[in-house]
Amino acid sequence: MSISLDSDVARAAIAKRDLVVDLARVACVLLVVVIHLLMIGVGIGPDGAIIASRPLEAQPWFAAATWAGQIMPLFFALGGFTALTAWRSLERRGGDQVDFVRGRVLRLARPALPLFVFFSIALGAATMLGVDPTLLEIVATGAGSPLWFIAAFVLAQVFAPTMVRLHAIAPARTMLVLFTCAVLVDAVRVATGIVEIGLLNLVFVWFFVQQLGFWFADGWFRDRRRWQLIVLVVVPYPLIGGLVAAGWYSPDMLVNLNPPTVPLALLGIAQVSLLALLHRPLTALMRRSWMQAAVLLVGSRAMTIYLWHLPVIIAVSGLALLVPVLSPIPGSAAWWATRPIVLVVVLAIVMLIAMPLSRFETASTALHDGFRRPSALATWTAAALTFLPAAAVMQYFLDLPIALFGAASLTIAQLLLRGRRARNA
Repeated sequence: MSISLDSDVARAAIAKRDLVVDLARVACVLLVVVIHLLMIGVGIGPDGAIIASRPLEAQPWFAAATWAGQIMPLFFALGGFTALTAWRSLERRGGDQVDFVRGRVLRLARPALPLFVFFSIALGAATMLGVDPTLLEIVATGAGSPLWFIAAFVLAQVFAPTMVRLHAIAPARTMLVLFTCAVLVDAVRVATGIVEIGLLNLVFVWFFVQQLGFWFADGWFRDRRRWQLIVLVVVPYPLIGGLVAAGWYSPDMLVNLNPPTVPLALLGIAQVSLLALLHRPLTALMRRSWMQAAVLLVGSRAMTIYLWHLPVIIAVSGLALLVPVLSPIPGSAAWWATRPIVLVVVLAIVMLIAMPLSRFETASTALHDGFRRPSALATWTAAALTFLPAAAVMQYFLDLPIALFGAASLTIAQLLLRGRRARNA
């Protein structure tokens, strides 16, 4: 994919976008890569034994750092921004919710399919070769953990048109109802101890955060005075602190991620407000052509980078064990000092992987001439087939049966979403 910004077409396309949103999305993805890189520690001890640990989580400041580093609420808000603008554009062109769902599901199912196929082959081969099941389970669980995002994001995206309509009719009431429901779900979960009840907040928390993206797209946050935005950035944190102090939530915001909880909704308010507060200087930064090129390069491969970075990190860590000097004790001074080098290596490999795979992410979802769209039943079935394997990973962690199920399910989903040749074509 060319990243030249010299053509009139490229400049026109860029002029229509909020480049700060693109920048924020890229920053979120790269931050996730950095955090996961620092959470995976594999090295060789003085006695030659392999040591595996999670150095970042061992730091005394880690839980506090997650209050800033847990950026998934911002990612879902940015998804809401994109969904609202895409839906309104589609409506102006005469499209409807089925068209929207088809396009959004293809955008998620296509890049996820190669990863499920890869895991099916890799886990199947490892099982046949007799790799220790415990080791295989640990590796598969870690490498497949990003897939939860597909389930949560496809759920939010396919119902975005409905939520946009509610936003247009009663924006404040919609936010209040979603937040209240999220609170009630958490209250029942805490009271009963049944963690699975919290899965309802895949709807209430993430749809609430998505609404923040709608409000951002409509300019509500940018219309606030600076002091108002500062208040919206600051106030959620003592509220979260009170909830944590009451013992209802973990102080680690990563623990509060799956199932999603009320603190993430509050973090979403703070993060979107901070983005609005910084919008002007970030807009100035994004006027630089080199910055636009960098954001376009990474942003056009963002989903591929997100999905593949953990398998690459694990593979690089494993290969480094073959050269002991490259595998210092996790958490040691040498280990921390080598992380920037490892980050560069990981990103380089991921970008190489993205070169052939990015076509799954960037391929057009438009129907060819002479073809009609699939039926509403086929489209919604494809959405369900995209949601289910990722939800299975979120709930049960990745293993060979789930990998095979995901590969088959996503293949069927994409077949269902193919255009049908028009009868009169």
